[in-house]
Amino acid sequence: MKKIIGLLLILIATTNFVVGQKAKASSAESVSGKINAATISIDYGSPSVKGRKIWGELVPYDKIWRAGANEATTFKTDEDILVEGEKLPAGKYSFFIIPNVKECIVIFNKKAEQWGAYNYNQDLDQLRVVVSPKKESNSTEKLLFVVKNNAVALLWDNWEIALEIK
Repeated sequence: MKKIIGLLLILIATTNFVVGQKAKASSAESVSGKINAATISIDYGSPSVKGRKIWGELVPYDKIWRAGANEATTFKTDEDILVEGEKLPAGKYSFFIIPNVKECIVIFNKKAEQWGAYNYNQDLDQLRVVVSPKKESNSTEKLLFVVKNNAVALLWDNWEIALEIK
């Protein structure tokens, strides 16, 4: 009898634990592709717009943003590349953006594994480049990164933030 009661208690505790676990609201995504000889891989959390105002509100202007949700987005290249004409050595980086209506500062930081931007350290930046966001006529509901011919782009809401890669 004691064994049955013990098993029931374990079953109840396990069921409560499993039911209490929630899936992350922003799914983990990854994309990879080749640009010239380099293979580029990006891992990110993909939040949804869900009717919210994104640029300037959910993602404030002039503040560091992890370019996704949950853990900081990571950007990996297996070859040295040029990003907006500036050299980025092969490696894995955390990827941040400081957004603004006229220009966005895109940051590749040497500390690849970190949660959000809470412990971001500018002294560990490998590269910073400035690009202009482009307003799109169509809205992208879920944040999306794409690796295309000579560019990597972030698409979300009605913005595209693209980086020229060579």
